[in-house]
Amino acid sequence: MSFLTIGHRGVMGVAPENTLLSFVRAERAGMDAIELDLHLSKDGALVVMHDADVDRTTDGTGPIAGKTLAELKELDAGAGERIPVFEEVLAAVRAPLQAEIKDVAAARALAEVIDGRGLTGRVEVLSFHDEALAEIRGLVPGVRTALVADREQDEVTERALAVGAAALVLNIRHVTLHTVDKAHRAGLRVIGWVVNSQDDLRLARALGLDGATTDRPEIRSTGRFTA
Repeated sequence: MSFLTIGHRGVMGVAPENTLLSFVRAERAGMDAIELDLHLSKDGALVVMHDADVDRTTDGTGPIAGKTLAELKELDAGAGERIPVFEEVLAAVRAPLQAEIKDVAAARALAEVIDGRGLTGRVEVLSFHDEALAEIRGLVPGVRTALVADREQDEVTERALAVGAAALVLNIRHVTLHTVDKAHRAGLRVIGWVVNSQDDLRLARALGLDGATTDRPEIRSTGRFTA
């Protein structure tokens, strides 16, 4: 299996994260897949943004859940970009997508889009939250899911298997060979995040990872040749 390179929030190292500009640049860079984050607006739209509030990445303030989609669309998400909804990303790029959800409510909304549009082959659902993955798998038979973990990685293989996930997405700073070997023996793919340098790439290769999530488009080309 080839080493996968996944664009983190598009390619956020060179374009405003989680914007259509960032996603288009990730696709043009040839990323194998593009990762994004989803929250629900006050009126139930699947809004593409990492944080639960708009403060860090826009010129606005306050929680996403407290604003309607129309209000969110008034904000500048960087370089004049507007906050996209998931459906706009589907139309803007053709690449496979990794959609990270934060809770069960987002899982239900995303399930409706995936099921209604027949996207099980294109969209993989990621989450730190076991219950969100279990929810979407129950709603969309055949959907591909991956469990995300940062520091707490001791039981990730067991957790992933319990909710039917096929992959782990782990903070490369805390991954061990033991964790990777255990996951592989259980039939799980392991992706490392965030891989932004040649040293990070060498570590990913040494750990035997199946791929890397990166902010940098150049990692796509160099990752093919880093041993």
